[in-house]
Amino acid sequence: MSARVLHAYVVASTPRVIGIARGGEPTHPNRRDITWQPSALDRDERWLAIDQRGGTVLRTGLPAAGKTTIAVERRLVDGGQSAYLLDGDNIRHGLSEDLGFSPGDRSEHIRRVGHVARLMADAGTIALVAMISPVAEDRAQLRRAHELANLPFVEVFVDTPLAECERRDPKGLYARARAGQLEGFTGVDAPYEPPERPELRVDTSTTGVGEAACQIIELLGAQ
Repeated sequence: MSARVLHAYVVASTPRVIGIARGGEPTHPNRRDITWQPSALDRDERWLAIDQRGGTVLRTGLPAAGKTTIAVERRLVDGGQSAYLLDGDNIRHGLSEDLGFSPGDRSEHIRRVGHVARLMADAGTIALVAMISPVAEDRAQLRRAHELANLPFVEVFVDTPLAECERRDPKGLYARARAGQLEGFTGVDAPYEPPERPELRVDTSTTGVGEAACQIIELLGAQ
């Protein structure tokens, strides 16, 4: 089934989250000086006009797990879909360039990327988020923001073993962390909280990136 038939989840009951209200309106009790400006174009009208439904796919996992190398973006675009990869490192070159790697900064980084993805999904694009996102609650907030905006959200756990990630070590970061030159590195001296119920689990040490991409696209078509 084509990604064009990507359907939004039907959420019977979701908790209130400060930041996003159902339908996409931001809610913050202390921000009375700003107002959400609704588009003159209804989302359904937009999606019908471009013949595509938007949504967000979060790929989470350890550093060097293969989150970015799974070539979903190319396959979707080659198939005529609008898709864009939001890589966590790339966002740090601009939108999050003021953030470091403390737990608080990491949470804020994920929040920013998640809101960009939500806007892209609302516009009808499939936003492909590739981030370590080690904290379960940060990922849950991202999911809830999409659910409250009535937008599809899919979590893919790239569950590649730590030993394989370290063997790859394309940026040499694991080696630096093991040598004490890099503090707070996920998988070495900072924890990673694995997703408990991801929509898809992929191990790139046993599954090729092409096959993994096909699995993600099939999952999109089933939503």
